[in-house]
Amino acid sequence: MTRTSPTPATGENTHTDATPRVHDVIVVGGGAAGLSGALTLARARRDVLVVDAGRPRNAPAAHMHGYLSRDGEDPAALLATGRGEVAAYGGRITQGTVESAARLPDGGFEVRLADGRDLHARQLLVTTGLVDELPAVPGVAERWGRDVLHCPYCHGWEVRDQAVGVLATSPVALHQAQMWRQWTDDVTLFLHEEPAPDAPTRAALDARGVTVVDGPVEALDVRDGVLNGVRLASGEVVPCDALVVAPRFTARSAVLESLGVETAEQVVDGTVVGTYVPSDPMGATSLPGVRVAGNVTNIMAQVVAAAAAGVQAAAATNADLIADDVRRAVAGSVGTRQATVGKG
Repeated sequence: MTRTSPTPATGENTHTDATPRVHDVIVVGGGAAGLSGALTLARARRDVLVVDAGRPRNAPAAHMHGYLSRDGEDPAALLATGRGEVAAYGGRITQGTVESAARLPDGGFEVRLADGRDLHARQLLVTTGLVDELPAVPGVAERWGRDVLHCPYCHGWEVRDQAVGVLATSPVALHQAQMWRQWTDDVTLFLHEEPAPDAPTRAALDARGVTVVDGPVEALDVRDGVLNGVRLASGEVVPCDALVVAPRFTARSAVLESLGVETAEQVVDGTVVGTYVPSDPMGATSLPGVRVAGNVTNIMAQVVAAAAAGVQAAAATNADLIADDVRRAVAGSVGTRQATVGKG
C-alpha cells in the first residue's frame, strides 16, 4: 500500500492569530515511547504534535538490544526513522523543552516551552523518561554507556566471559553481582561504602565464585581510552573490563508536577531506587486527559517495552478523544434541534 500524508478527519482545528491552534494531543518527549505514541495517533488521523527536548536517556550508548528485528541498532538511527514515520502520516515534531503545563477552563491544556512558546492541546501524552543519577566516583559518568553499565539484558552479551566489576552503592548490588554471574564467571563485588554482606549472603557469593573486595573505591583506572580497572583508596588497582553500577532512577516529572500529578518512590527489595509517575496499564495518571508511557512511569522498561507502552497509551488517548467527540456532536445536535423548534 502506498503511504500518504492524510489530513486529520476528526478533531481538526482552525486558528487565527487571535485564537491559537488546539492540537488533539501534544506528546511531551520524542523517544521511543513518544514517537510510537505519536505514530499511532497520526495514523488515527489525529492532530498530534511532538515536543522533543533532544536528550534521550540512551544517547551515550552506541547500540540497543532486545528489540526484535532491530537488535544492535544505533538508538539515534531508531529515533531518526521514527521521526520520519510520524511526519509521513501528518504528525508534527518541534524541538523544545517543556517547562510546565496548566489545565484550561475548557478542560484542555496549555503547555509552556522554555523558549516562551505556549501550545494548546485537548490531551497530553507525557513520555519524558528518567535521569540516571550516577555515583560520584571519578570516571563513572565519563564511561557511562560504554564500559560502565547497568542492565545485563542491554549489555551482558557484549561483555560475556570478561572481567566484570560491580560497584556497590546500595543493597541492590548483591543481587546485581549474582545476576551478572550469568554472563561471566569473573565477577568482583566492590563493597565501596556499603557494609559487608551477612553470612548467608557471603556464602552465596562464595558459592558462585564472586570475589568480594572491601574498602572504598577512589576512581576508575582508564588507559588509552579503555577501562583498565578500579582503583581503591589504598592505591591498589583491581583489573576489570566493565563496571556495573546502580544509578538512582529519577523520573523527568517536572511538567507532570506542574499539573499536580505526583511521583512515587520505586522500591526494590526494600530499597528505594528512584521515582516514577504512577499510572494504570494504559498510562492514565491521576489527572484525566494526561497519560504517560515509557521510563517516566516504568523505570525498568527497555526500548521495545517503552515503544509498546507508547502505542497502548496513544490508543487509550484516542478512545478518550472519540468519547469527547461524541459528546460534542450530541450537544451540537441537541442545540440545533432546540434552535429549530424555537424558530417554529
